[in-house]
Amino acid sequence: MLTSNLVVGAGLHLNTGDIVFQLVIFLILLALLRKYALGPVMNMMKQREEHIASEISASEAKHAEAKKLAEEQRELLKQARLESQGLVESAKKLGEKQKEEIIQVARSEAERLKQSAFKEIAQEKEQAVAALREQVASLSILIATKVIEKELNEKEQEKLIQDYIKEVGEGR
Repeated sequence: MLTSNLVVGAGLHLNTGDIVFQLVIFLILLALLRKYALGPVMNMMKQREEHIASEISASEAKHAEAKKLAEEQRELLKQARLESQGLVESAKKLGEKQKEEIIQVARSEAERLKQSAFKEIAQEKEQAVAALREQVASLSILIATKVIEKELNEKEQEKLIQDYIKEVGEGR
């Protein structure tokens, strides 16, 4: 090996042979590191980068799907609200219709009962009038027979009429 010594300045001494030897060893070490350490590390870093990129894209895809599902859920909720409002409205309309029908039936039933009561009152009135006529007729016959039986003067006839009126009054 070549050994050369250079003297630089005051007290500095350089050994170029050692420098060249160290430089060659450093280059060999660098080549070995590149081949055996740097290559696999770079491959690992590239794989890690690809893995992270795939995880990010999968995460973005899941995020997009979640947004889509959330939007679908909002739309379904909106439709459910509209349907429930429609059901409430139809139930209200049905309730109003049934209310009107019940009121109409009640009014017609009240009118029927009123007409029935008027008919019954008229029949009772007719029966009362007929009974009164029969009583008046029988009383008239009774008075006539008593008057015929007795020939009375005017005072006695007046007393007899008053007695019969009292009897009729008590009979009621």
